Amino acid sequence: MANPNAATLQAFLDAFNAHDLDAIMSFFTDDCVLDMPRGPDPGGRRLTGRQQVREGIQSRFDGIPDIRYTDDRHWTCDDRGVSEWTIRGTQSTGERIEVRGCDLLEFTDGKISRKDSFWKIVE
Repeated sequence: MANPNAATLQAFLDAFNAHDLDAIMSFFTDDCVLDMPRGPDPGGRRLTGRQQVREGIQSRFDGIPDIRYTDDRHWTCDDRGVSEWTIRGTQSTGERIEVRGCDLLEFTDGKISRKDSFWKIVE
């Protein structure tokens, strides 16, 4: 299977904006890795396998129920890709959030095998 292109990454982001976990997970390999932007280690919190990744994405929707990814750009080269975006929403605490970030992506057999997310720190 060919590696994804920018249109594929746009469809992936559209699935996030629809909060459609099944659609999101269809883009990932079975042995996928998701490196969350926050966590106990310098690389954030690492989730491995479809179940952990699904739970991690659900936790994002639970923490920011109205999250939207906008102002996005996407590109790919061989087995790598990048998505830039701004997230906006209201955290479950009631606090608004607006932050710029990106995902660094790796592909295996046309699917995402690793998604490493980065957010700017707003002070």
